[in-house]
Amino acid sequence: MASERILSGARTAVARALPGPWNRGALLREGLAALLMGVLSGGLGAVGSTGAVPFTAIGLGAVVLFLLRRGLPGVALLGAAIGSGTLGSWLPLLMVTSWSAGRRITHARVAVTVFLVSFVLMTAVSLLTDLDDMPLPALLGVGVGGFLLLAVLPAVFARYRAQRRTLLIALHERNDQLLRERVMIARQARLRERHRIAQDMHDSLGHQLALISVHTGALEVDRTLTEGQREAVTVLRQAAVGAMRELRGVVGLLRDESTGEPQEAGGVGEIERLTDASRAAGTEVGLTRTGEARDLTPATGHAAYRIVQEALTNAHKHAPGAPIGVALRYEPDALLVEVVNGPGTPAPAGAVSGGQGLTGLRERTRLLGGMLHAGPTPDGGYRLAGVLPYEGSGCPVTDDDPDLPAAPVERLPRRRPALGCAVVVAGVLLSVLGLLLWGGVKFFESLDRATLPDGRYDSFQVGQSESEIRAQLPPGSGFVTNAYEGKGPEVPPGSSCSWFVSDHQPDQLASTRVSRLCFRDGVLVAKVQYRADD
Repeated sequence: MASERILSGARTAVARALPGPWNRGALLREGLAALLMGVLSGGLGAVGSTGAVPFTAIGLGAVVLFLLRRGLPGVALLGAAIGSGTLGSWLPLLMVTSWSAGRRITHARVAVTVFLVSFVLMTAVSLLTDLDDMPLPALLGVGVGGFLLLAVLPAVFARYRAQRRTLLIALHERNDQLLRERVMIARQARLRERHRIAQDMHDSLGHQLALISVHTGALEVDRTLTEGQREAVTVLRQAAVGAMRELRGVVGLLRDESTGEPQEAGGVGEIERLTDASRAAGTEVGLTRTGEARDLTPATGHAAYRIVQEALTNAHKHAPGAPIGVALRYEPDALLVEVVNGPGTPAPAGAVSGGQGLTGLRERTRLLGGMLHAGPTPDGGYRLAGVLPYEGSGCPVTDDDPDLPAAPVERLPRRRPALGCAVVVAGVLLSVLGLLLWGGVKFFESLDRATLPDGRYDSFQVGQSESEIRAQLPPGSGFVTNAYEGKGPEVPPGSSCSWFVSDHQPDQLASTRVSRLCFRDGVLVAKVQYRADD
């Protein structure tokens, strides 16, 4: 049991450190990338190796941390930061692990903590290993600038890319959701309109069937008919009664119980009542009729009524106060109903329209074999027009309102993630530039503190008092001269020496002219100038 628990824990740890999914392509890519990182780090370590750490260990450590960057990004970054404090060959690994940590550590506090701890560890290791070769201010400046450039900047770019990808996915999902909702709303509106049409058919067709039933009932008692004729009339009356009963049953299933009592279907004759009601509300409404009036089927008349009703409602809602023109034109083969309103004052904030009225009208017009057009006018108004044939063709025209919405999806508030990222990147770059300038100033200050003019050097004589000479010496800087202490002629036994840089340097950039003064028992015992190869 203990061994099983150990194996289970080991499998869990490996799965967490090396998260999948793993396939042949992923294994090949990850393996080649890790091998490349190991060869790069090991090769750079071999070039600059001092023998303290074997370059093979440098390469293997880089491979391990590279593989851990996906499952344990914080651990990989901490390890790379510690190694980069003393191994310059791990700086590429520091950039890679910083990128991974910036991308995969989503909590801001955790990310800031990990990067701060990484910087502290990297700086501490640098202080322990390089303090003798570089003064503390310069070492801190180089450390801060290097960490910002090699760790923080890649992490910021990685975080920006991850957030941008997340935002794009969310926008695509939002757009798909809006499309699906628009399709559902349009289908529901069509279905409700078909229900209304079925109710209108019940009202008109039921009336005609009732007349047939009444007339056939009267014929049944007509004494002038023969017995055979009377039986035929009886069959006709029973068929009419049965058809009316079936019609009531079918339409009763389609009736929306929540609407209460069905409203009386309006026709062309009721359009003037609609315009009068709008005028009474204070809106300028004109009604014109052209052409010879024709008898319309109840469905066609009600469709014309609904077009005017919907147009007036939309005009009052979206362009309150705008003048409205209603036109009924009787063409040779169809009735053209047109409602145009001018531009009005902006609609109140609470005015919201789901577009279901127009969808229902379009479906009603299509089933009658007609067409419906709705759109803005050049002067900023709106036009709603429908062409209704006098006689329904029984074959609806092609649906010009597909499932995908014709109107553009409402745009989300535009965000500017690139601007925020650019500000952060600019701040980091300016900080790095400032640190580099500060480091340059400190370097030249250290160089000035370590420079001994040749004229002053020549004035010193062997046997002269140490205190007298030191009063004329510059403060010195180990950052500049520590590299020259092991070079040049042999130091006199028992003496204490000081190294300085001459103010007259040779033309060769690879060598430096160094001045050395050695003291013993309070006097100058030796002085020498030599060239030290860098």
